[in-house]
Amino acid sequence: MRNLRHITSINDLSTEEIEGIFARADFYLQKLRDEKAPYRIARSLNELPGAILAGLFYEPSTRTRLSFESAMLRLGGKAMASADPRTSSASKGESLADTVRVTSSYADVLVVRHPRDGAARLAASYAPVPVINGGDGSHEHPTQTLLDLFTLRRKKKALRNLNVAISGDLKASRTIHSFVYALARFGANIVLKPAPGMELPDDVAWRLENEFHRERTSDAQTGEVWYVTPGRQTRRRSIDAVYVTRFQSERWSNAAGAYPTVNAEFLRKKEFRTTAVMHPLPRVNELDLSLDQDRRAAYFEQAAYGVPIRMAIISALLASRAKKTMKRYPDGFPRGHEPLYEAAATSGVMCINSNCIVHDSVEAPYAARKFHLVGAEPPRLRCFYCETDIDTFWIADARSATVFANDEQPLDWSRKYVPDLRFYATPEESAQSGFPRRGTERTPEPMKRRASSRLRG
Repeated sequence: MRNLRHITSINDLSTEEIEGIFARADFYLQKLRDEKAPYRIARSLNELPGAILAGLFYEPSTRTRLSFESAMLRLGGKAMASADPRTSSASKGESLADTVRVTSSYADVLVVRHPRDGAARLAASYAPVPVINGGDGSHEHPTQTLLDLFTLRRKKKALRNLNVAISGDLKASRTIHSFVYALARFGANIVLKPAPGMELPDDVAWRLENEFHRERTSDAQTGEVWYVTPGRQTRRRSIDAVYVTRFQSERWSNAAGAYPTVNAEFLRKKEFRTTAVMHPLPRVNELDLSLDQDRRAAYFEQAAYGVPIRMAIISALLASRAKKTMKRYPDGFPRGHEPLYEAAATSGVMCINSNCIVHDSVEAPYAARKFHLVGAEPPRLRCFYCETDIDTFWIADARSATVFANDEQPLDWSRKYVPDLRFYATPEESAQSGFPRRGTERTPEPMKRRASSRLRG
């Protein structure tokens, strides 16, 4: 248990670990590829005999589920899946926490897909075997991002300084949220082409600027938003890849209005002459069928890479069977350093993302109200499960019995100080808990997300 690793976010992996996964996927492709289609795995080996993978899919899935099952079979293991919640104990009201604890007795690694943001991290909190996030709400889809990066690397040889345009529903697409973090870490330039009203969530944009150190600029002619490496001259005359996403109809209550379409006319512009066209699939109407025969189309090859990449992920997580474990490498990426605060079960701050797993009536008893304390200026609270940020709240200091807004005064974020702090949505809540209001009398707005928050997660 001490060395147990989970992959619930792309940021659970160091940059060097990601490179290691790519190297392993390259090995599988070289050793097991189809000679007529070199991006396809066509044979198997006996690397993990007796190992079992279990898929817990609470949402529909084709590529993720089948590629994980194929990956485990290609490694010499076995795979099983609960692919329809209507035929599982979830229909009887069983919690995800109980399901993963039971299923862990049947399998060596779990893949979880769930409609609630943060579900994968909740599952990882209870599972005694590795948990892989197969997509949780509109939070993240880290293994999709790994195969996306792998596709880019094979098409363009390197990731640094690439210009990658992203088109469509950037707000509700979990794939995009993992993808932009990874692109930033590998030094690519990100060009946003959102559908109207479907811009990147503010908490994701904030992290790109403040934690991944990307400079945000706007193109006056096109209205595009770019995230680039500060101080580096950016080559903007060409787009190396365009990543197309569908309208996430299952996460929106309203139908899409004008939605961008990538077709031959779109790609006729000079900057798309050598562009690789990517899509996580399934597609609806946002990617024209005529592009399937275009030399720039990469999306079916991209889908095929799901097998070698997921083989590499499974192999790495189960490497302890061969007396080896995944290691964390120092690469300058700040992860896991923020103090963790756990609110009282019945009072104090609550995650403001209505689609977070903590708001599920069945899962709530298993999901403690936990937040990472992000020491920005002003400080922020980040939900442990869905990573939604709260940027306006009230802080009660038990040592001095004072209450103040998070932007009123500097705060000691050291771990030894955390037990003395309490966090509330309003000063009235803090008063009800025995902390009177002191200090300045300015009243901030109630706790909220920034204006363009993630829709329903």
